[in-house]
Order: sequence, then C-alpha cells, then structure tokens
Amino acid sequence: MIDKQIAYRAMTSRDARFDGVFYVGVTSTGIYCRPICPVKPPYLENCLFFDSAEAAEKAAFRPCLRCRPELAPGNAPVDSSHRIADLLIQRIEEGLIEDIDSLEEIAAQFSLSSRQLRRIVHKELGVSPLELRQTRRLLLAKQLLTETTLSVTEIAYASGFTSLRRFNEVFSRQYRMPPSRLRKTVSEQGKPIGSETSTLLLSYRPPFNWTALLSFLRLRAIKGVEHVDEGSYARTVRLGEHTGWIRVTQASHKHGLNVAFTHSLTAVLPALLRRLRNLFDLNAHPELIAAHLQQDPLLKPSLEKDPGLRVPGAFDGFEMVVRAILGQQITVKAATTLGGRFAAAFGEPIQTPFPDLTRLTPLPARVAAATLDEVASLGIISARSRTLLAIARTCDNGEIRLDAATQPEASIKILMAQPGIGEWTAQYIAMRALRWPDAFPGGDIVVRKNLGNVTAKEAERLSQDWRPWRSYAVMHIWKNLAPAKEKR
Repeated sequence: MIDKQIAYRAMTSRDARFDGVFYVGVTSTGIYCRPICPVKPPYLENCLFFDSAEAAEKAAFRPCLRCRPELAPGNAPVDSSHRIADLLIQRIEEGLIEDIDSLEEIAAQFSLSSRQLRRIVHKELGVSPLELRQTRRLLLAKQLLTETTLSVTEIAYASGFTSLRRFNEVFSRQYRMPPSRLRKTVSEQGKPIGSETSTLLLSYRPPFNWTALLSFLRLRAIKGVEHVDEGSYARTVRLGEHTGWIRVTQASHKHGLNVAFTHSLTAVLPALLRRLRNLFDLNAHPELIAAHLQQDPLLKPSLEKDPGLRVPGAFDGFEMVVRAILGQQITVKAATTLGGRFAAAFGEPIQTPFPDLTRLTPLPARVAAATLDEVASLGIISARSRTLLAIARTCDNGEIRLDAATQPEASIKILMAQPGIGEWTAQYIAMRALRWPDAFPGGDIVVRKNLGNVTAKEAERLSQDWRPWRSYAVMHIWKNLAPAKEKR
C-alpha cells in the first residue's frame, strides 16, 4: 500500500531514485505520470498513486506525453538530458573532452548544438562542461594524493592536467592548500614512495554480495586475460596505448573495493575506474531495487536470501560481445573454453607477475582482419565465426559503441541487425555491456525453466512487474528460483 503523503513528497522532490517505483494519476486531467515528470506538480487532493503503469491504465488514466510512463525509466525522451550528462562525464574521463570540437561532436550525437549541450549539463549538474571537467580532475587528484604513493607530478598528469604548474595553481585555488600538503600527510603515515603499483578505494552502497559476483565472473573468466579466485578479480588491461594489470579485492570494514593497478595505467585512470565501477555495478541502489522487486512473491525469497546481488557488467564491451556470441546454445564451461582459445589466438601477449595473466583482450581491428578459417579453426562453428567477424567490423568502424553511455535501444537495434545475433544475445549484451537495468533476455532457457518452464512470451509478460529493474530480477532468477546446472 502506497502512503499518499510520502509518495507526494517524493513526487514534488522529483528525486530520480523514486522513478519506476510508483506512478501518479491526476484526477483533474485523467493523465498518469512518473514522479520525475517536469510538468507543474498537481495538488495532493488530485493525486492517486499506483505501483505500476498497468495499474494506472486499468484505472482509466492515459500516459503523459512528456515523461512517457509507459516506457522504462531512462528510455523516454525526457531522460535524454540524464544520458547526455552521463555521456559527457564518460568522455571527460576518457580524456576526449579538451576543446570545442569535441563538445560539438557529442552534441551532434543527440542532434543538439554545443550551446544546447552546455545548457543541459548546467541544468543537470549545476556547472558548465569545462567546470565539470576541472572538478572531476581535482577529485581524482585529491584521492590519488591521499590514497597512493604516486608522485605529485604523476598525479597531475594522471588527473588530466597538462602541466604541473597548472595543477598546483588550480588545486591551491580550489582547496586553499598546495597538493604537497596532502602528500606530506601520506608520507608521514609511513607509506613507501615509488613502488610499481598503487591502490585506490572504489565505494559502493551496501548491501553488496561480493561472493556471488565473484562466483559469476569466475565461471566466465577468459583464460590468460582474467583470473578470479575466492577473494579477488584480476585481469590484464589495455586502454588506448596503455597496458598493465589490475587486481580487485573487497575492502575490510569499508563499503568499497580495493583496486591495485600498475603505474603504467595512471595516464588512463579515470577511464579505468569508470570501467571497474561498471564491471562491479558499484553505482547501483540496492535498497531501491529490492524495495520494488520484493513486491513480487516470486522474487521476494531470493531478495531476502541474497541482498545486494549485482548485475556483473563488462570491462570491455567487445570482449563481452564475443563472450555472448560464443555462449549461444552451448554451456557456460564450453563457451569459457572457446573464449580462452579466442584470446590466445587474437590477443597480444603481456608480461605480468601472475602466471594466469598472459594475454591482452583481442581488439576489434585484429579480429576484423582475420579470415573465416582462422576463427573456425578454434572449434567455433562457421555461422558463429561469421557473426564474430561481422560484429568486429561493426565495432572497428565505429558504427556501435558498446559501453554504458550509449542509448541502449539504438544499440540493441544495431546488434540485432548483425547476422547471428538475436533477441537473447542482444538483451544479454545490453544487460552487461550497456549497463541497461531493464534488459530482459526472456528467451534464455534457464530463465524460462526457473520460471516454471514458461514460453519466452510468457516470461516477457511476467517480467513487466519487475520493470525498470528486470536485469536484477534475472540475476535472482538464475541464482535462486530453481536449481539449474547451467546458467548463462
């Protein structure tokens, strides 16, 4: 039962955390909206609150044309500003926002001018794109100064500043102290200066089921590229021209993960940390998700048994697509074996302190240049080999970006236009590589079996009550709804 007073306060605050949790029907207009709708809030006495869009429709309300409540949050035109701001942050972290031209390119992706882009970013984040870039750099620099033994000069460049002088000037003006003061504090704590690796903390909102996430990744680890044991995840890394390795463990007595990284990756730290946040789903709001999903008696026992179950993402989008294609209609173990062969054939060698980490993940350009016979010789059937070559060419020519800042519905459409990629594969990729919380691979054999041997159509119907968090519902279905030897 929705508390009317609480729901009204949530609606008038337009807090995005309540988006998809409830809907408001306005009796004076006969329209129902999402709680983040930009129109002027109605009076309390004219509001009725519903658990789902279906309930509002059943009560004879029609959907708002502004916030599009019939669509999952994040998928309506009103949500474009959120996506644009997030895309801009990602491009900043990748070091691609340095001048007016790059702003124009991002604006063009959304059919906007750079002026419109600046206005949207200021509305969403309260700052200009350039101020946003500077703030992100300073925050990273402050964390590096506090938590690592990198030199101040290394930190200046790792944070995106083009000179040490500029870094000192901006840092001192913003924080009213020179960066050396924070570094002096670190030195006094007895941390050695000059080692080949450093460690940073990535925080998350509890609860966080670290054991379940590692178990999922361990079953799918690519030999030579990844290694997962009972307490850690390690992998080789290539970002642009920079290569190295990382190892991630859970922090003791803190809501965070410790990330050990080689100093060869300091120049691309913002992009590295963002990818890790996506891989481990660190931006999730587990309590909000659970509050919605546990309304379904089917999922409630699993949510109580495994609170904080996350949706494992992808460190590298192309790597994830290859893994999904290899996993079509075969077991997880068999797909993992093929993934190891694929990495050994097309990934470059790398030296690390770990005997299990010997290969960099294959680049789309390398795979696109391969022949059908080269791919098929790894034990991959011809049809699947053709699919791998086609998607490699699509990624290499820039037709699709497989990351969390893309528009999922457009990317799913491009994926399904590729030969050999159907609804299940596209939804699975959206769920993990695109970080789409409402993705639903309803045709998955384990999902259908664990839901009671239902058809894909029936699974889709059942999933409507779980929107906009269907990806999380899938994780619970795979893990707890019924025993199953193989899970995708």
